[in-house]
Amino acid sequence: MTARTRRPARPVPTDELGQLLFDVFAQDCPSRHALENVTGRWGLLALVALRDGTARFNALRRRVDGVSEKMLAQTLRTLERDGFIHRAAQPTIPPRVDYTLTPLGRETADQLFALIQQIEGRMPAVLLAQSQYDER
Repeated sequence: MTARTRRPARPVPTDELGQLLFDVFAQDCPSRHALENVTGRWGLLALVALRDGTARFNALRRRVDGVSEKMLAQTLRTLERDGFIHRAAQPTIPPRVDYTLTPLGRETADQLFALIQQIEGRMPAVLLAQSQYDER
């Protein structure tokens, strides 16, 4: 969903002290949208790819195998809007654009990387479970 087609944000509930309450299970909670942006296929991979440091668009596209130029551009814009990455455009010819993680992005990417390591490390068990399921 793009910024143009996104529904207007509804008020987020607050507690008795006026502090915002976020609940990812609530349909209109903005935390759900941020979670979707981070954990979508391309968002997760782009964030973790940037853990290695600053990268240009084409380097990210090569690193995140299978992503189209359009989807990567859209993903990077969304992650920038949410505050996970910083886009720095240099006024050179040709233009140079660098992407880096913000502190929020670094913290999130580290958590996602731990999840990736967990999944990759447990793939024999996953493959066995899939095989057993398929045999039933």
